[in-house]
Amino acid sequence: MAGDLLSARNPLCVELDAIPEYVAEGFSAAVSSALEKGTRLIGLFGYPKKTGKTGVIAALALDSEGIIKLCRLAPSPSYPSLTVRHPGAHSLERSLYESWRVEPEGHPWLKPLRKIDLEVPPPGDASFYRVEGEEIHEVAVGPVHAGIIEPGHFRFQCHGENVFHLEIRLGYQHRGALGFLLGDISPRWAAVAESITGDTAVGGATAHALCLEALCGVEASPRAEAIRAVALELERIAYHVGDLGALGNDVGFLPTAQYNGRIRGDFLNCLMTISGNRHGRGLVRPGGVLFNVDSKAAAELRKRIETHHREARRSIDLLLDAPSVMARFDGTGRVSAEDARAIGLVGLAARASGLTLDVRTDHPAGASRFRQIPVSVGAHGDVHARALVRSLEMDRSAEFVMETLGALPEGPLEIPCGPLRPDSFALALVEAWRGELVHAKITDNLGKVVAADVVDPSVHNWFGLALCLRGQAISDFPLCNKSFNLAYAGHDL
Repeated sequence: MAGDLLSARNPLCVELDAIPEYVAEGFSAAVSSALEKGTRLIGLFGYPKKTGKTGVIAALALDSEGIIKLCRLAPSPSYPSLTVRHPGAHSLERSLYESWRVEPEGHPWLKPLRKIDLEVPPPGDASFYRVEGEEIHEVAVGPVHAGIIEPGHFRFQCHGENVFHLEIRLGYQHRGALGFLLGDISPRWAAVAESITGDTAVGGATAHALCLEALCGVEASPRAEAIRAVALELERIAYHVGDLGALGNDVGFLPTAQYNGRIRGDFLNCLMTISGNRHGRGLVRPGGVLFNVDSKAAAELRKRIETHHREARRSIDLLLDAPSVMARFDGTGRVSAEDARAIGLVGLAARASGLTLDVRTDHPAGASRFRQIPVSVGAHGDVHARALVRSLEMDRSAEFVMETLGALPEGPLEIPCGPLRPDSFALALVEAWRGELVHAKITDNLGKVVAADVVDPSVHNWFGLALCLRGQAISDFPLCNKSFNLAYAGHDL
């Protein structure tokens, strides 16, 4: 039996008791019915109830109408797994099980998602999937890698150079970050939120601020929202430019690799001009921003961004016009639109496969409500498409930043945040540079946060990387990996 779901808009704050609650079978039926009607599962959030048992909230996005739908699972040790019919739920159900021990019965791959603890037996089966047969061999890479990338283990099942299957095990960066976001409201929370994924400091701080503001019932001023939006797009430009250079490096096209390494730094330096930090840390706080951009600084930034964007455009055109580069990018690491939709890809990886998902357009908040950036979409879901989407988004974000800095609205920088609403659930979505970033908080009857959760876009997209390697040569792995450039720390929390 499928029932009604509560509808709200991003960012949202609702009373817990207002969210429809279902027993196990009814919960799965309600969520499954909503998914079959075109929604996406964006989170499964466990929380402790007054009775000492565990409750679960499911959040689904109906992108075509800009609505988020909610329902609850009545306390139960298990419920029928959603993954069997909706593969995009697999990582969220694994996370829910290992964090709250609510078992999705019948889950086909109930393995640890992020908590690797040799002292405690992990939930589910921790062995790797193996392909058996003559001349099949296994290649293990990591968790320790050359260079400065973070730890992660990649297990390939190959026949010669051809990859049959890739399994990715993460969790080596698990720090228990969510535990630092509990209790009474604290200024430390913002610093934790912007540190969860170091290269998404502005995105993380913005999602946290929107979520907390919803819980407090306040809204930042138009000026603060505009400054946040400028910083968020500068962060996007910097990392897109850096990734395009890194893609050039992976195919031996060194001009763009070298140029973009320097230009990425130029855009990060623009963030430092605004906030005093190259990654924008310390800028976004609940209630507003800590630093102003006056007319003189805005004019200077516009000149610098215009110059940096022109240089980046020239460097990226070199890359995308080179036949040798296109020979490596075209058709490599393809994820079809059908597969991308089925496994729940988000962000630029989804857009490269032809899906028009973008929180800035589908669920706008802050400055995005008044000035929207056109969605950049690819067609083929390969490395070329992921590079092309980055290139288009760099142009459109630069245009947005220039226009916004040219007409910053008035308003105070900060508005005080009051006490948190008791017995409530708050959720905020932000389109960070990798994709949809979700922050959620649940309070008790005293207004203390008793459960907090973060869903980084990488939680959805790591499986896309594994899928795109099937049928590829194993030598394509570095290029495919870079074309996704997913977060380890943001996934592992």
